[in-house]
This record gives sequence, C-alpha cells and structure tokens, in this order.
Amino acid sequence: QVQLVESGGGLVQAGGSLRLSCAASGRTFSQYAMGWFRQAPGKEREFVVAIDRSGTNTNYADSVKGRFTISRDNTKNTVFLQMNSLKPEDTAVYYCAGTRFGAAIKMWQLYDYWGQGTQVTVSS
Repeated sequence: QVQLVESGGGLVQAGGSLRLSCAASGRTFSQYAMGWFRQAPGKEREFVVAIDRSGTNTNYADSVKGRFTISRDNTKNTVFLQMNSLKPEDTAVYYCAGTRFGAAIKMWQLYDYWGQGTQVTVSS
C-alpha cells in the first residue's frame, strides 16, 4: 500500500510559477512510475506528465511541454512538478498518482494509488 500526499498548490498570477510536491509513504516508492493529472471543474481528468521508476524517462502532455518539469527523488520518496509560465487554463486540482507499471504512462486507469489533490489557481 502506498499513500500519496500532495502539497504546494495555491493562487498565482499568469506567467508565474509553482512547485508541487508529492510525498509517498512506504519503502517501495522506487518501484512505481509516478504521474501528475489534473481536473478542472466540469472537465474530465487530464494527463499532465509522468516519470518512470528510475527517473530516466518522462512523458509530457503537449499542453505543458516546455513549461512543466517533473522530477523525483527516490531517496526521499518524493516526486515534484515544477510549473512555470502558468496560464489560466492550467487552473485545476492536481493529483499525484503511482502505478506499478514501471514506465511513464498516460492512462489514468492504470494508476493504482492517488493523492487527495491540491488546488492550483492561475489568475489572468
């Protein structure tokens, strides 16, 4: 069992930056690929970015490529999402998720563990 806790969300102006963190419990964190997803009101859950278990390979949604960066520290059981050049359309609840599939996959249905989410609001 893995428990995930996100932090770092908040309110920021367009063009600003935020850094999200996701802390995982348990000693098997390095066995999981990790992903970030988001969901805006009235919209479906959307893939943002994923990183494989080793941190070598990443997979970004086109909408965030070049602006967001995912990283992980397996010694601290933590995955990070650095978000730069934020836009109002990035406003959503951001969820951290873990999958036993080792690769950086996009399909949320294949993720086994989810955090409670953290709100990111970008004002124009």
